[in-house]
Amino acid sequence: METYDVCIDRDQFANNPLPPISHTPQQAHIEMVLNAEGSFQRARMVQKEETLIPATEESANRVGTQPPPHPLCDKIQYVARDYPAHGGAKPSFHAEYLELLGAWCASPFANPKAQAVLNYVRRGTVVADLIKEKLLFVDSDGKLLTKWPGDTPKPEIFRLLPPSNGDQGNAFVRWHVEIPGDSEPAVWRDPNIQLAWIQFNASRMQRKGLCMATGEFDAALAASHSKRLRHPGDGAKLISSNDTSGFTFRGRFTDSDQACGIGYDASQKAHLALRWLIGRQAFRNSDQIVVAWSVGGEAIPDPLADTFALFGLESLSMDIAYHGDAGQGYALALKQKIAGYRAKLTPSASIVMMALDAATPGRMAISFYREFAGAEFLDRIEAWHVNFSWHQNFGKDRKFTGAPAPRDIADAAYGPRVDERLRKACVERLLPCIVDSQPLPRDLFESTFRRVIRRVGLETWEWEKTLGVACALFRGYQHQLKQGNYAMALEPDRNTRDYLFGRLLAIAEHLEQRALYAAGEKRDTHAVKLMQRFADHPCATWRQIELALNPSRSRLRGRSPGYLHQLEQQIDQIVEKFQDGDFTEDRKLTGEFLLGYHCQRAKLNEPRTHVSTAETNEASEAEETS
Repeated sequence: METYDVCIDRDQFANNPLPPISHTPQQAHIEMVLNAEGSFQRARMVQKEETLIPATEESANRVGTQPPPHPLCDKIQYVARDYPAHGGAKPSFHAEYLELLGAWCASPFANPKAQAVLNYVRRGTVVADLIKEKLLFVDSDGKLLTKWPGDTPKPEIFRLLPPSNGDQGNAFVRWHVEIPGDSEPAVWRDPNIQLAWIQFNASRMQRKGLCMATGEFDAALAASHSKRLRHPGDGAKLISSNDTSGFTFRGRFTDSDQACGIGYDASQKAHLALRWLIGRQAFRNSDQIVVAWSVGGEAIPDPLADTFALFGLESLSMDIAYHGDAGQGYALALKQKIAGYRAKLTPSASIVMMALDAATPGRMAISFYREFAGAEFLDRIEAWHVNFSWHQNFGKDRKFTGAPAPRDIADAAYGPRVDERLRKACVERLLPCIVDSQPLPRDLFESTFRRVIRRVGLETWEWEKTLGVACALFRGYQHQLKQGNYAMALEPDRNTRDYLFGRLLAIAEHLEQRALYAAGEKRDTHAVKLMQRFADHPCATWRQIELALNPSRSRLRGRSPGYLHQLEQQIDQIVEKFQDGDFTEDRKLTGEFLLGYHCQRAKLNEPRTHVSTAETNEASEAEETS
């Protein structure tokens, strides 16, 4: 509600303003143009344009066999008195519509455009005029068609209406009223008619009581709260108290207002602001919605976006980032981006983050809710993108250094065809990790780790993406537990067992790949095929991989003996770094081995500009050949 009051008149939201209270969005099908006296001028079809129309509390949420009318714009079966005469397939609610519109026009809050619409619909020629305009269609008996006969192309009205219900009485009508000197003929965009309806609607409210949102004791209370929060067809509500025959009140109250009374204005503002925020900036995962915003309307970083989408740090290319001090360069660039948000967001600004989901079509729940001060929120977003950063390879056009998004983490842990319920649960479990600095669930990393080492079962692009995500999760997890601080470039002095085994596997893979390329062969290397076994039994599998490298050594010895000598020297140097008993101990490797593997592989594949001058001419030629 406070967000609504702050943002309602902001110029920065002029292209997508907050809607006024007592209005609801509808998709119009037909636009009818009237003059100031209410005489019909012309009409046209509307191509799926959302229209903001005046609505009562009941009509905004209408359901059932006798749905209440909207006061101005509505369906043919409401606005057309001649709908039954033309064989309308549905009941006519024209009398109820005419009563409501007539009461508005007879009140002190009448509006000339509403009066023009009233004058026109009283004539009872809506359907006849639309038939003349060839927007509605009848059969030989003058009855409205419910479906288009034959194989000829369907008229536009039948293409716009739902295939399951082709009754033309479902077509929604909006009005243009052309008054000389008036610059806004569209009734749904005219602020004067919007204000007139708000005032008239407020004058009709009779239920008074304590509003628990504002503390006002004599507020007009809402009897029905808004739906359509996540999308136009969303029937789930956050607040609902219409179950008077079940166990809603549990014997504690005699009516719903005693349990929770919320003012009509407060309810309207809160729901309209939430719907507006969801439409502007929400993360959507099927029916799950996560939205974060500043109550004051300032821009904030999206907590569920990856670093590439959020800060545009693609300038830190992977090739450059791998060489030298990648971690500090990335952290500095990220800090500069965050500083831009800090300059516009006061430290005391209020930030809200919430997740919505619905277990049933009619009831919605807030599954996650947090409020932060501005500085605290930015600190936690920055910490997530620093601690869980790694070199990501999401495809040809998405290579960046940074943290993956929760959706990508779910895909990496469970596969891209993961069940939506599992994906939603994964995203929800990650929210506290991002904004509350809670430890990452260990099973998420373990699942990602197992998918990476089962490399043969994955496409190359999927494996590359999963590898980057797995390294990011392990690095961030270790940082949260204060059990290690890993750089995003190769650390030659790191002597831990798992890191060294990862480096060995990367060199073995590189050596065999060079030999296969020289021979013109395309097949998986032994390092690729045995990666899972290597992670479970590194010492025994290394002996098998090293023996399988003999044909590759022979090929490179005849083509680039100097480069082969360098690779063999690196293998010997890494083996010498193992502490007593670490190399022969055959226990399983942890995720640290992926960091060593990834960094060593990147070091070996550096561009030629980074090749050391100490390398031989044969090594340079091998680099160019690759």
